[in-house]
Amino acid sequence: MNASDAADPALTPDAFLPDALLDSFRERAVVHDRENTFPDDDLADLRERGYLRLLVPTELGGLGASLLEATRIQRRLAQAAPATALSMNMHLVVTGAALHTHRLGVDSVRTVLEDAAADQLFAFGISEAGNDAMLFDSSTRADEQPGGGFQLTGTKIFTSLAPVWDRLVVHGRVAEASEADPKLLFGVLERTASIEVLDDWDTHGMRPSQSRTTRLRSAPVAADRVLTSTPVGPNQDPFVMGIFGAFELLIASVYTGIAERAIAVGTRIATTRRNATKGIVHADDPDIRWRLADAAIAVDGVILQIEKVMADLDALGTGEQGTGLTDHGPRWFLHFSGVKSRATETAIAAVDQVLRASGGAQYFRRSELERLSRDVRAGMYHPSDEESVHASYAKALLGDIGAPRTALPR
Repeated sequence: MNASDAADPALTPDAFLPDALLDSFRERAVVHDRENTFPDDDLADLRERGYLRLLVPTELGGLGASLLEATRIQRRLAQAAPATALSMNMHLVVTGAALHTHRLGVDSVRTVLEDAAADQLFAFGISEAGNDAMLFDSSTRADEQPGGGFQLTGTKIFTSLAPVWDRLVVHGRVAEASEADPKLLFGVLERTASIEVLDDWDTHGMRPSQSRTTRLRSAPVAADRVLTSTPVGPNQDPFVMGIFGAFELLIASVYTGIAERAIAVGTRIATTRRNATKGIVHADDPDIRWRLADAAIAVDGVILQIEKVMADLDALGTGEQGTGLTDHGPRWFLHFSGVKSRATETAIAAVDQVLRASGGAQYFRRSELERLSRDVRAGMYHPSDEESVHASYAKALLGDIGAPRTALPR
């Protein structure tokens, strides 16, 4: 039996996020995009629905959702308020990684799940300017303290939920580790005077996410809030793998949700907009029909990919086996990044197809499609970006640049 077969009816997207709630989110999204403000009311509504406890096991006080259920819920939320969905992704990435690690019997992440069960909001402080290695290295310095724990000094960028988070998961390079054996530290910070959140978020799209720059100045990670320590470089540490998988697939879900909404809006426009030259509604115009169908075909394909790989990740954590489930072994990270890449690029292309099918009125700021077209383009900036995905696949196919070559078998 697959994880989705035993889904709680209360956690289906339509039940968890009813239409009336999404209508409110969609109305607010217009205002927050225009005013460049964080959607506090959205967060309050989601807290009330138990969103922060979504991925916490029921035995720890949570709702007990699977990672697959979370992707479906995030797609639905993104159809109403893309930036709200993107912001909440970061809490779900942290709790999703903790869930995966907890399932594998690692105790260090239990505090993350307990905090989330107590309605503490997590953000994700990993991105750093110029750090293409992302999870596998850091320009932030982690100094070990005599009494235990660490102090972190560095600058994190694109920190969604910046105005409102309660806990921040960060990583840093351990200062005392030898160059022959460099180490990374992953831990949890609380808001203190050692953390400065800049008010510098003024962007083309995803404006309400308020993903501001965060400066750490000897910010303390207590010994009991250290989540894991890993070598520098690619590794399959359970928490790191959980972060990578949850991040890539939840990101893919948000941008796919945006594309789904664009197709729905474009379909509605096509049923009422007329071609005066041909004397027909656009829904009967072969060119318009082809564009909308082309967008829908591509989006359907990435939904299937997201759901397949996320179901496999759920099963990896629970030890579930059976027909249709796959342990991808050394190719897990390739599949995580590949799905994210295909999903975000498909979403951008799909929204563009809908825009081309929907006329010049959608170029005005009053149009929902105009806003969706700006929000969807943020997908190209999230890791893994197109360059790193192609580099990873090229390495898997061809080895490192300059490596000795042997003829491949025919």
